[in-house]
Amino acid sequence: MLDTKHAVFRGRLVIVGFGSIGQGVLPLLLRHLEIEPRQISIITAEPRGREEALEYGIAFDETPLTRDNYRSKLSPMLERGDFLLNLSVDVSSVALIELCQEKGALYLDTCIEPWPGGYTDPNLPPAARSNYALRESALALRRRFAPGPTAVLTHGANPGLVSHFVKQALLDVARDAGIAASMPASRADWARLAQRLGIKAIHIAERDTQVANVPKSPGEFVNTWSIDGFVSEGSQPAELGWGTHERHFPADGRQHDFGGRAAIYLLRPGAGTLVRSWTPLEGSYHGFLITHGESISIADFLTVTEGGETRYRPTCHYAYHPCDDAVLSLHEFAGKNWQLQNRKRLIVDEITAGIDELGVLLMGAAKGVYWYGSRLTIDESRRVAPHNNATSLQVTAAVLGGMVWALEHPQAGVVEPEDLDFQRVLEVARPYLGEIVGVYGDWTPLQGRGRLFPEDLDPSDPWQFKNIRVG
Repeated sequence: MLDTKHAVFRGRLVIVGFGSIGQGVLPLLLRHLEIEPRQISIITAEPRGREEALEYGIAFDETPLTRDNYRSKLSPMLERGDFLLNLSVDVSSVALIELCQEKGALYLDTCIEPWPGGYTDPNLPPAARSNYALRESALALRRRFAPGPTAVLTHGANPGLVSHFVKQALLDVARDAGIAASMPASRADWARLAQRLGIKAIHIAERDTQVANVPKSPGEFVNTWSIDGFVSEGSQPAELGWGTHERHFPADGRQHDFGGRAAIYLLRPGAGTLVRSWTPLEGSYHGFLITHGESISIADFLTVTEGGETRYRPTCHYAYHPCDDAVLSLHEFAGKNWQLQNRKRLIVDEITAGIDELGVLLMGAAKGVYWYGSRLTIDESRRVAPHNNATSLQVTAAVLGGMVWALEHPQAGVVEPEDLDFQRVLEVARPYLGEIVGVYGDWTPLQGRGRLFPEDLDPSDPWQFKNIRVG
């Protein structure tokens, strides 16, 4: 499986951005696509990765893309049938998708990125800095350009891979509940299945335990993946898909007055908001409610609408516990009033141990909570792929899977992860995901609450957001 060629590609591949994910995905693309190094070009804002590009014989261009130069720089590099892989920060995804649609080129990104300031400009209202708004702007291109070349939105580990985990988890829970369910053929079928199973909430539940031989020092931000990317999304408003079962609207919650209205946002950054969650190895933990596209797209995908009224939707959000050094970095970052530290350190080679436990936690079904996902150790990630740690490999494997699907479906238009064949993507990504498991548990967010001090809890429905939020 580690040497399987999944697709043939004869065009040009332009990689925009070459940080940890770009460097990690390059060897996977060369391994699993029929493609030559001469077909690939890298354009990036920083010198990072130049040596790796040289190692593989890939053209490397250190040129920051801006509003003023991205068209003149990229247009000569793209023709019909070419592919733009966007792994950048501070380069507008919508602008690049527009260009690709005009040129007839395929496209994939791991998040919907704005131009600089789009996440953090205090002159912009919080709603405009949300992933909800970014998603709506990208989906508008679907209507504008349909039909057109395939543009896969937000297809990393999360958002991306976790949407496929949700589908497999729903099938597992249905099987174990003795519910005879054929493979859903449409988004409406998937939504009705989730409703029938009684799924109230879905957490993207992730615990990263990787540790390095050099600890974080004061004034330094340490992480196992893009620090700029993490800081950007952590500075956005906390966001979550908003379920129809919810009875207590957050005091600082706000609804959108445009789009599908599947999600809400809070008047606080995700990096300053904690939620209770659970994974099989870690058990209960506090994670950060970091905004992610899947919190919105999964909730939207699993919405049941009848007679123009929303009858069912699960609450969905990310509950992220990064590596311990990243938690310390966030604590320091928040204490400085969200001013980033002067030094940044991405840890890969210096990691000595640890695992990234990334999955989806389905809550509300009769048998208890069900977590389905990937347990990937640093040792396994090093065994199967160069230039990766456990966190990056879960992302790069999903990028590979999404690109293979796009090459197999080159005229699908603008699509989200939920629109892809989840079995095909998992088939491609699985060799790089370590142990894939599904585990039931009896955990609820009310477990152990009120032990030290009385709390205002409603035991009749433990899945309400009121009972999950702790900070």
